[in-house]
Amino acid sequence: MADRYAVVTGAGQGIGRAAAQALLADGWTVAVLGRRLAPLEETIAGQERGLALTADVGARDEVEAAFAEVKSRFGRLDLLFNNAGRGAPAVDFDELPFEDWNGVVAANLTGSFLCAQAAYRIMKHQSPRGGRIINNGSISAHAPRPGAAAYTATKHAITGLTKQIVLDGRKHDITASQIDIGNAATPMTERMTKGVMQPDGSMMVEPRMDVALVGRTVAHMASMPLEANIPFLTIMATKMPWLGRG
Repeated sequence: MADRYAVVTGAGQGIGRAAAQALLADGWTVAVLGRRLAPLEETIAGQERGLALTADVGARDEVEAAFAEVKSRFGRLDLLFNNAGRGAPAVDFDELPFEDWNGVVAANLTGSFLCAQAAYRIMKHQSPRGGRIINNGSISAHAPRPGAAAYTATKHAITGLTKQIVLDGRKHDITASQIDIGNAATPMTERMTKGVMQPDGSMMVEPRMDVALVGRTVAHMASMPLEANIPFLTIMATKMPWLGRG
């Protein structure tokens, strides 16, 4: 189709901003979703095909209102990039505050579920029907970092969510993918330039990669016709210590 419509969550900075801008460059009309309006407007500055919507992805009413606005403004939805998320300070397992656990689960898992469900409903009933949901997993969906119980648990859960959407969505021409990203240069990974804890207890400065590479990869996944899918894709800084982690 000539007109393609997308939602990108957590689009005020970092990976979400890079993905939204890559999709806009590829001709998509993109709704950028986040908690603060000003960074979202910076993401789509100068773009006539951009729409900024504020919502906390962990709040059901706010998600439903945002996707209702997307349906009203666009008439359909072809892509969701489920990117919004957060981490928590690294602490030993028994020291993780319950409030931090709940906050990470709300943003990373409940938020991904709510946005995917809202997108799925639109895709299921539109004509032509169908669409694609891309979930932001993480290298932590495969291997944990020290002191990251909440983040690791939610990112492993994203893998199950992705598989379930693929299965349930088949009859509606809806599919899902997961992109696992390692060390993109964003504010979230700035701490890696000063050194982060390794499984052996040492501190190590970890290499990072240009976040624009991640944006272009998301746009590539989104460009696939619905008859094909890239269910799981990993993109990482070449020299980051993942394959030897642990």
